[in-house]
Amino acid sequence: MISISLKNKDDQVIVGSIDHDKEAQPFQITGSDMAVLAIKNYTYERGDKIVVEVQGDQRYYVVQLDETLAPALIYLPQSTWEYTIPLSESARKAGVETAFSSKRHHIMVRQAHSFEITNYQNLSFNSHDQKADIGAYPHASANVETRDDSVFFAKNAIDGKYGNQSHGSYPFASWGINQQADAALTVDFGRNVVIDCVRLLFRGDYPHDSYWTKGTLVFSDGEELVLQTTNAMAFQEFRFPKKETSRITYGQLQKAGDDSPFPALTQIEVFGWNR
Repeated sequence: MISISLKNKDDQVIVGSIDHDKEAQPFQITGSDMAVLAIKNYTYERGDKIVVEVQGDQRYYVVQLDETLAPALIYLPQSTWEYTIPLSESARKAGVETAFSSKRHHIMVRQAHSFEITNYQNLSFNSHDQKADIGAYPHASANVETRDDSVFFAKNAIDGKYGNQSHGSYPFASWGINQQADAALTVDFGRNVVIDCVRLLFRGDYPHDSYWTKGTLVFSDGEELVLQTTNAMAFQEFRFPKKETSRITYGQLQKAGDDSPFPALTQIEVFGWNR
């Protein structure tokens, strides 16, 4: 069972008409293996949130909460997921300006098909990740994010956006480290997975940007893997024997000896299988 509710800042279900010829009713819907909340005329307000509640043993869901977000396969270990709609000016800079701005909405959550769960895939991708850990995985976090600015949040490194020829607001959001020597980014999968490949895409706005020549991948059991990297504009791929882990941390970063103090990560991809 899947339920979707649209709530306001006071945690009340918003009431309105889903279409011009329909009576006002709470903006909520329930389905067995899929729920779709479709609304023709409502403008989101500050504090609004989409609340997803699930029942049963299923933990993998495909979600698309806005037309500007790519559908994502996420893992929900708990029965409730609250997604705060990013409407503040600071939050909106990291996404396209049309995100969550339409009066028309198509909010979809469905159970994942078995083949979507078991196939070899990028396990780190989550277009719906947010800065806070909201209980939907994968989730990216870091011990530093430049100026606490959304265009440099860790979540940008797993959002599936690859523009790396410049820096700053969308479409060039990245993980920025604020020149912090011990910067590290963690991707938490929320469960054990098996992985055998990591791909790194550095931001390459050279000469404004720098890059890392070496970094270390740390698995949840403490095992480490050193990655030698260059200033390549394309993905740099690292393959290794299958490894079971619940998270990875990319840290111990060594910057190149150039004049720029601004290395940054546009995207990290982690390939493998759900257990």
